[in-house]
Amino acid sequence: MCNGAIRAENSGGEAEKQQIRPRLVSAASLPRRRRHRRRAPSSRPARQHRYAPFPAGFISIDCGLPGTASYVDDATKLSYAPDAAFTDAGANHNISAEYITPKLGRRYLNVRSFPGGARSCYTLRSLEAGLKYLVRATFMYGNYDGLRRPPVFDLHVGVNFWTAVNVTEADNPVIPEAIVLVPGDSVQVCLVNTGSGTPFISGLDLRPLKSTLYPQANETQGLVLLGRMNFGPTEITDFVRYPDDPHDRFWYPWLDATSWSSISTSKRVQNLDKDLFEAPSKVMQTAVTPRNASSNIEFSWDAEPHPKDPAPGYIGILHFSEVELLPSNAARQFYINLNGKPWYPKPFTPEYLYTDATYNSNPYRGIARYNISINATANSTLPPIINAVEVFSVIPTTNVGTDSQDVSAITAIKAKYHVQKNWMGDPCVPKTLAWDGLICSYAISTPPRITSLDLSHNNLTGSVPDSLSQLSSLTVLDLTGNQLNGSIPSGLLKRIQDGSLNLRYGNNPNLCSKGNSCQTTRGKSKSKLAIYIAVPVVLVVVIVSVAVLLCCFLRRQKRGTMNNSVKPQNEPPTSHSQPGDAYHQSSLQLENRRFTYKELEMITNNFQRVLGQGGFGKVYDGFLEDGTQVAVKLRSDSSNQGVKEFLAEAQTLTRIHHKNLVSMIGYCKDGEYMALVYEYMSEGTLQEHIQGNGRNGGHLSWAQRLRIALESAQGLEYLHRGCNPPLIHRDVKGANILLNSKLEAKIADFGLTKAFNRENGTQVSTNSLVGTHGYVDPEYANPNSPFIKPLIMLDLHLFLGGFIRATPETRRYHATGKPTTKSDVYSFGVVLLQLVTGRPAVLRDPEPASVIQWARQRLARGNIEGVVDPRMRGDHDVNGVWKAADVALKCTAQSSAHRPTMADVVAQLQECLELEEARGGANGSSYTSSSSGDPYSGRNGYAADGLSTDVSQSSTAFEMEHNFGRAPTMPTGPAAR
Repeated sequence: MCNGAIRAENSGGEAEKQQIRPRLVSAASLPRRRRHRRRAPSSRPARQHRYAPFPAGFISIDCGLPGTASYVDDATKLSYAPDAAFTDAGANHNISAEYITPKLGRRYLNVRSFPGGARSCYTLRSLEAGLKYLVRATFMYGNYDGLRRPPVFDLHVGVNFWTAVNVTEADNPVIPEAIVLVPGDSVQVCLVNTGSGTPFISGLDLRPLKSTLYPQANETQGLVLLGRMNFGPTEITDFVRYPDDPHDRFWYPWLDATSWSSISTSKRVQNLDKDLFEAPSKVMQTAVTPRNASSNIEFSWDAEPHPKDPAPGYIGILHFSEVELLPSNAARQFYINLNGKPWYPKPFTPEYLYTDATYNSNPYRGIARYNISINATANSTLPPIINAVEVFSVIPTTNVGTDSQDVSAITAIKAKYHVQKNWMGDPCVPKTLAWDGLICSYAISTPPRITSLDLSHNNLTGSVPDSLSQLSSLTVLDLTGNQLNGSIPSGLLKRIQDGSLNLRYGNNPNLCSKGNSCQTTRGKSKSKLAIYIAVPVVLVVVIVSVAVLLCCFLRRQKRGTMNNSVKPQNEPPTSHSQPGDAYHQSSLQLENRRFTYKELEMITNNFQRVLGQGGFGKVYDGFLEDGTQVAVKLRSDSSNQGVKEFLAEAQTLTRIHHKNLVSMIGYCKDGEYMALVYEYMSEGTLQEHIQGNGRNGGHLSWAQRLRIALESAQGLEYLHRGCNPPLIHRDVKGANILLNSKLEAKIADFGLTKAFNRENGTQVSTNSLVGTHGYVDPEYANPNSPFIKPLIMLDLHLFLGGFIRATPETRRYHATGKPTTKSDVYSFGVVLLQLVTGRPAVLRDPEPASVIQWARQRLARGNIEGVVDPRMRGDHDVNGVWKAADVALKCTAQSSAHRPTMADVVAQLQECLELEEARGGANGSSYTSSSSGDPYSGRNGYAADGLSTDVSQSSTAFEMEHNFGRAPTMPTGPAAR
């Protein structure tokens, strides 16, 4: 909190003399008045309290709270989480018993202190990039350390200085608040030790704001609250916050019975249309007017220069609303002046029961004291009023953090090796706090990049993470003198070969499989190092090539034998081809075995055992002549997927081959009968296991879920990158991921697959919107398309992920009606969230909601344990779960441009699995046995099936001297909350 002061001046006395440096103010820079169309009048009474325990995007942290359990505040009904999930540094303490009183709020009872390191940070995740947020920290010393020496330290938001925290009294909390625009999907709040005591913190809050609110906060400038005052309450305890203010701003009461009279109304005061500040009705229902009708309303605040900001700038927002219904012959009109000059150049008349405001867009600077005077005009029959005031200082937010890819990579390395050092906050910014062992490059027009990384002699164990390859600007990497094992990732080897990376990894005895043959030796030329690396690579390529040729030869022989045993019937050309579609040929020409319908009857024992059902038809169990078990997918007459989809899937499966894609053994196109014969996947669909209906009655462990996610992602990555042209699956979901006896995952159901032109970003045109509810990319699900108009609004809301209000404007802006590879990424993100949570894509209780929305709200509060599937019983690496959940939320970003590629997802999931393996939790392959107390057992609350659907067919004290710098400090905490 800035230490400036806002003071009330008794206009009946002599104003305090103050030297003011002359400053010319042009009319263009004078404060504006908030003017917009009024909303329709409301006859509703003043709003009653409607508690929402989990407001969307709210993060409320009780710092130093032990354990993992959250609690709900009695007064606000907001949920407060412990801080362990937000920081990995510091220690918990309780405040001294002498400062504990019955009225003291719960979050003031404990603190977290940071005695080690220059910078200690909290990471607030799952944010929406480019959105404005209110960030508020709380510091109540309470002599927690027994030293009776309150500290002084700096506070940063992101990589920018926020304020200096100066705790002067043990029982008075200091509560700085800032409004900033967050450029990424997370933000860090950091405490910086300046040598004047150990930093500590009691609480941390984050509240999302509409992008239209507080226009003075933007990409280059943030607002730091000096004071936010509510004029006119009759009681000093009339402290307004959530739920009376939906944004949970703190409005402190301002009383001065000697100078002001209070006026109020019980009627609701409404905001103007597109209001820039949305002052709450509870605040605007009270106002003050001079006790002497001929006097003015006056108050002031002092500038507080700081070494980091010797000439601070200030933004003022004055809120007005008429709370008295005036007779026709009465008028209230007044001027607003700043230091004797017009603040607002015209007479101001507040509107009855509507909020209005004047404010300056550009900060005022160079003034020692800012005196506001509000005086009635000559035409006014009533004295002036004011309802509320907000004053902010401005801070620059122009510092740019380290490149996001570098941050992701180095954070993964930190998590894998549990690096402590000073690895907190941004790796490179500010330069004085850059991480130990890093050297960064700083360009004017681009974010800093990591160019050198020294991890030598740190007793590191385990494998060399592939994430090091993602540090694309890295030129020097020193891993010398550790206990690393395994092999060096191919990405690093390639960069050693091309000379772009100097890798040092000596004295790691177990790093290479053949003694010291791959250690870098001084004096050896780069060409010799290339030979050492290239020779084994060539040998591997030769061996693999021979193996592939042999495998293909044997496979063709086997196919020939099988085809000779069955003579296919003659087949006329199909009339269902689509011009321009590479998959839809005039006739079916496939390499795989071709079955007759009678053969299928024999293979399936007359279609006796049904394995499952999809949009194409039923899937039957069968056995070939040699005893090989297969799955036969037979198209039903009632299927809404016809010849086109059948041909598409058959043609696709003949040209794609990957270990994580289900293999097609053969097909049947016998007159009206159409079927596909697949390899048999004994463990059924992933959807069954998520629902708790796995075929062995158990539940997947976290390691098994990670492997399934990774293998599924690898299959999709192959479709997107390994096929030419790239293929879009378009119906990724748990029901289309199959598991074999080893729980290896394979993507299935390619009837909706389409080609995507990688060069120009176009895709094969579609004449219908396809996919499954809860999994469809919101940019693909175009609500204005004639194919989606039959959808009810609920389904539309679920398609949009539950994140945005489904207005016509937003729907037109966000949706394209065209699938891309990022559409598959979105759908996969939903599946990944299901693996983390064990919940369906669409939740029905207590009201319909997307699992994305459900998880995002809880993760934003740091409640990871409230998100994780309880059937895993805590047997997981929490960092790995956090990372996987974060990957899922990135995959399901509203804008496809903000989503990662499947290649990025594969890399991130590999790191999650490494974290689990390092914990020792990835060794077993057995299921967790089910129990009667399973919270998710059975199918209750889940969709009846996992069918693909063509959605075109679906339906305190406040000091009486009015010292504004003291306003946010209260002996018992804000209203004991």
